[in-house]
Amino acid sequence: MSSIPSNLGRVPDLLRSQYSLSTINRTNLDIFRIANQLSTGKAILRPSDDSVKAASIAAVQTRIDRAEQLSRNLQVADSSLATLDQALGEAGDLLLEAQSIASEQVSFGSSEGERASQAIVIQSIIDGLYQIANRDSRVGHVFAGSTPNDQPLTAFLGGYRYTGRGPGMTTDLDLNGSIPVTLGGDTLLGNTSSRVRGTSDLDPDLTADSRLANLDGARGIGVQRGVVNFAFDGGTPQSIDLSTAETVDDVIDRVTAAILAYETENELTVLGPGGVSFDGNALTIDVDDAGGTNPALVFSDVGTGTTALDLGLAADDESLAFDAATSDGINLNPRLSWNTPLSSLRGLDDVDLGRIRLRAHGVTRTVDLAGSESLQDIRNRIEASGLGVRVEINAEGTGINVYNEVASSAESALSIEEVEDNDGTASALGIRTLDTATRLSEFNEGRGVRYITGAVDPDSGDPDSSLDIDFTITLGNGGTIDVNFGPGDMATVETMLEAINTQAADQLADQGMASSLFTASLATDGNGIVLAQDNTAGGMSDPITIEPRNNSQAAADLGLLGGERSDDGSSIVGDDRAKIRPQNVFSWLIDLRDSLTGNSTSGIGIAGENIGNAVDTLAETRALVGGYANRVGRETDALEDRNVLDASLLSQLQDADFAQAATQLSLLQTQLQAALQTTASISSLSLLNYL
Repeated sequence: MSSIPSNLGRVPDLLRSQYSLSTINRTNLDIFRIANQLSTGKAILRPSDDSVKAASIAAVQTRIDRAEQLSRNLQVADSSLATLDQALGEAGDLLLEAQSIASEQVSFGSSEGERASQAIVIQSIIDGLYQIANRDSRVGHVFAGSTPNDQPLTAFLGGYRYTGRGPGMTTDLDLNGSIPVTLGGDTLLGNTSSRVRGTSDLDPDLTADSRLANLDGARGIGVQRGVVNFAFDGGTPQSIDLSTAETVDDVIDRVTAAILAYETENELTVLGPGGVSFDGNALTIDVDDAGGTNPALVFSDVGTGTTALDLGLAADDESLAFDAATSDGINLNPRLSWNTPLSSLRGLDDVDLGRIRLRAHGVTRTVDLAGSESLQDIRNRIEASGLGVRVEINAEGTGINVYNEVASSAESALSIEEVEDNDGTASALGIRTLDTATRLSEFNEGRGVRYITGAVDPDSGDPDSSLDIDFTITLGNGGTIDVNFGPGDMATVETMLEAINTQAADQLADQGMASSLFTASLATDGNGIVLAQDNTAGGMSDPITIEPRNNSQAAADLGLLGGERSDDGSSIVGDDRAKIRPQNVFSWLIDLRDSLTGNSTSGIGIAGENIGNAVDTLAETRALVGGYANRVGRETDALEDRNVLDASLLSQLQDADFAQAATQLSLLQTQLQAALQTTASISSLSLLNYL
């Protein structure tokens, strides 16, 4: 209320007016604030109203805003997981139907016509599964892994090619982790690609452009960049900053510059004519012998750094010192990169790259690698074959793998072969599907080679080596070779061939024949195991033959029974049983369809067994998706509960009390009216009022 304090005596009219006006303005301001609270419903409209409450309101509001985003994330996850669950359920039903057909048709009671009609049903199942694999949701294709914008599965040369990449996308659940909203194709299909594991260590040398990030380093754990010290002939250590070096050439330039600066400053010679360089897999430093005194140049790390150790300029035991007699550092173990020049690959020394042959999906491509300058050139030329293959550097960075991305029939699987008179290009690169280093356990799509060992006489129960014979080779002159494989013979193609040739030499000698009459080897053109006899020898009037013994499957599993005999009968070239294709439901459904069409009971049985395994795997995947969906439901409920609590707390902090605000407004209006009346009354007083 506007009044003059009692402690003041006489006051000027101006002061009295200003004081009254200030009181009225404060009352008006309070009325304005209360009116805003009543109109907005908010007690705190700006931080200056209450700084403590304003800070609390900001924290709660941030949490609410974050919860809104989490709620949207959960909605997306719930929608995508529902799509995944439905797709997996439909796929499971289709595979169960296919498994049921295989179980019914594998029996001998089914006719060829019945099986042919069921093959049409299997094709419709394949078509349905194709649609499911390409199903999309709010986030894109749900089985496309980390690339949901692109259709993951396409029909390709009679098969189906999966081109999705990555394990899948996830949605953020803040501190509670993440939930997948897309899955990789392997969760639905099985293996989406199959690889030819590179068997050759290409062993790259250092180059000036070798990136430090592509070096395993002298300790085998990469290169940590930093500052290193060097000391010459026991002198004061000098520093070299390598923290921003990117390539081997950067390291050489900076080390050279630092040593030359040291030479200039101290008027002496440190480096010999070779300077700082590299040779093979290590850095080299040519140190001047200083007239025979042979001083040493020693590198060390600063503090806890490991740069000198990683670059092979120092050793853990501090034994490495560069001098006139020692110029090589420690092996830096360079890894392959796509820019690695082929001239730096020791594994290709003395090899002139030429042509290789790729067979898949009934198509043959000859790829000419002559003139390639880098690994990228090799990759581009192989992938340009148009057979659905992909080339990658292996995890160790020592070689390359070739992946077949197309699910197809077994006959259409990928084979990488040699072309004769091309210097063994495929073997040199380590990508020949059937090579001496190929493991026999990888034959026949991982089923390996079945052979007999440890057989016993059924009457006496004693071991009988004659019952261990896997197959017999009969030469054109009547000579026979009984091949008996043991566990030690069945590791790789090389050990298997060595076993055949050793047993052949011994048995031919026992029969009075030269060991040169027979050889087992790999084909020099194409793929396959070659059994050959010397037709120029006397008595070779008949073709070479092979016959299984004791119900052994070794000859069949090695591809020898279905092999091609030469026109003159001198050799048998076996089938390539190490061909690769993705082991997934499309491959197995195609196998089942083709086996039904071809009336193959064994093929139907194998395909049905594989599909049964896929059904079990798919059920596990669906259970996992269901678990994720349950987690989304729990997180949604918990988030809603937190939102209710946060909204309540925000209301307590921010919302106005209407009853209290209305009462305050009424009091302030009364106060304003009294102030105006008092001010008016005081303003009307004059000297005459005191006379």
